[in-house]
Amino acid sequence: MLRAFAAALRRELRLAARHKGDWLLPPLFYLIVVTLFALGSKPNDPQLAAFAPAVLWVGALLSALLNLDRLFRADFDDGSLEQMFLSPHGPIAIVYAKLVGHWLLGGLPLAVLAVPLALQLGVPVKVLGTLFAGLLLGTPLLSLIGGFAAALTVGLPRAAVLLPVLVLPLIGPVVIFGAGAARAAAAGLDAAGPLYLLASLLVLGLCLLPLAATAALRNSFD
Repeated sequence: MLRAFAAALRRELRLAARHKGDWLLPPLFYLIVVTLFALGSKPNDPQLAAFAPAVLWVGALLSALLNLDRLFRADFDDGSLEQMFLSPHGPIAIVYAKLVGHWLLGGLPLAVLAVPLALQLGVPVKVLGTLFAGLLLGTPLLSLIGGFAAALTVGLPRAAVLLPVLVLPLIGPVVIFGAGAARAAAAGLDAAGPLYLLASLLVLGLCLLPLAATAALRNSFD
């Protein structure tokens, strides 16, 4: 099963290398959204740093949604996903590899890019560690929840329109706890509580959501 996971992950990375534009779009969109927000505020506005965690988290969420529809769609349309499900190693390794690949190519770059963008918005240096830790815990949840929603809608026409409607309500707690941890750190409070909650949600998501996505994909073949 580990060999199947590694092979599927290598395949995802090779495919992404052939379609660089699909994976460069979310970081570029993230950069533009946060920069425009900074340019639209008053110069040296002290309130900008207070709203920065929410801006960075919402921007990361919207950026992660851009290529979510492509997570299973191409393999589903050409029939290769169904062939993967017939593998003797089982489909769960394939689904895990696709979700991990989506985070490595989409979520992780957003978390790294958030650090210089936070400095641009005037976020104190002491908050950067908490902000980055929250995004490292939260962006995998964006991929897990988004992957489950993508699996549910992979066989439907115009699934890209349905995905935000499904994902945005489910991702609300992640944004609340992630931005709350950064605000707590900025206020000099202990940010461990929200980060622990994000970590517990991540563990729960890793255990349940790939299984749910696998079941949804299997149902789409019927």
